[in-house]
Amino acid sequence: MDALELLPIPLPLSANSAQLSDFGREVKNLDPGNLNAEQFAALENALYHYGILLFRNINLTPEQQYNLVKAFDPKTESYGHGNKRTVETDKKSPFYGMQTIPSVPQVQLIGHGIVRDHEGITEAKLQHPSHKSFHRFPLSDDEERAGFARFYHWHFDAAMYDLKPPKVTALYSVNVPQGPRQTVRYDDGTGDLLSVSLGATAFTWGKTMFDILPNELKSVAVRGRVRYPPHPFRWMNPAHAMSTGVMMETEGLEVPLNELPPWEEHKIQTLPMLWKNEVTGYLHLQINGTAASEVFVDPLPEDAERVGALYPEGAHLTDLKEVRDLLNTLLRPGIAPSLIYPHDWRDNDLVVFHNRGVFHSVVGAFAEDQVRVFHQSNLASLDLPLGPDDQDVKRWA
Repeated sequence: MDALELLPIPLPLSANSAQLSDFGREVKNLDPGNLNAEQFAALENALYHYGILLFRNINLTPEQQYNLVKAFDPKTESYGHGNKRTVETDKKSPFYGMQTIPSVPQVQLIGHGIVRDHEGITEAKLQHPSHKSFHRFPLSDDEERAGFARFYHWHFDAAMYDLKPPKVTALYSVNVPQGPRQTVRYDDGTGDLLSVSLGATAFTWGKTMFDILPNELKSVAVRGRVRYPPHPFRWMNPAHAMSTGVMMETEGLEVPLNELPPWEEHKIQTLPMLWKNEVTGYLHLQINGTAASEVFVDPLPEDAERVGALYPEGAHLTDLKEVRDLLNTLLRPGIAPSLIYPHDWRDNDLVVFHNRGVFHSVVGAFAEDQVRVFHQSNLASLDLPLGPDDQDVKRWA
């Protein structure tokens, strides 16, 4: 057996290669669908150290993809949002245009266009997520025709109610349509732009997102927790996202809790802002800001420096605008163009990413006649993510 070979992923010219030098690796000399124990151990170690692993030009069945994801969390069984789902018809739902592969319900068929006779599915009408149904101020048709695009929704994969966040997500490209490059516009007053390939998936590393924060925000993050509402995607459904896709606008459009589907208090999740990498010990900023409803900040430790500190006595934020303003301040620096790896998809690419340490968003829009076919898999874990320990709080608070 050849030794596992890891090469740096191909960063774009826009990326800060120094800050992203340890983010992402392309894997050579390894078949991810047929791994022995030694090979998987090397792969698992690489994933937790580098966040993203890329395999080019491989053949992978849905069952092999599921088995690979399951190997990272062997006791898991359910897809990250549950195995039993009907076809979603709501265009603002994150599940719109997706279908479950019948033989392996932990793998989803996603993409764009009409797909026929695929993995037991007679016909699927897939829809690439469109920012036009989600952002408050979408691009015009003329702007899209001119080659401009948006990040759809920055997030990690998770239901954030009842089911616990998956450790790993695997995306496998079956068919990738080609087209001209697009320019992502942030449209938040910064003038930020990012050149991407058609239908790229943008990734940023939670470790770097935390590392670049100023000390006063690191202190908030290490002491902070985020509460997500019951059925968060239903709760946020009538609302609209900011133009960056990282946070929601505050318009008062969220569904009242008493109008949501039945829910139980003990299934609501309050998660730390920072998730501790279980292999490296690094802290990753992991907040699904669009779905956040409340923030808790613990008081500073007694011996901590208080000059310039935010929330030194702790806080419980319930006003949505205040919650979102704080979370946007924490998250927005980490999606700067220089910190993003926009993956340029080819047929038969496999990207495996550490879902508890990486943020991602789909990008752009396809024409009606373009067909894109992907398989996606992640599994709801049985354990919640680890937060900062006492030593982390002492160091960063």
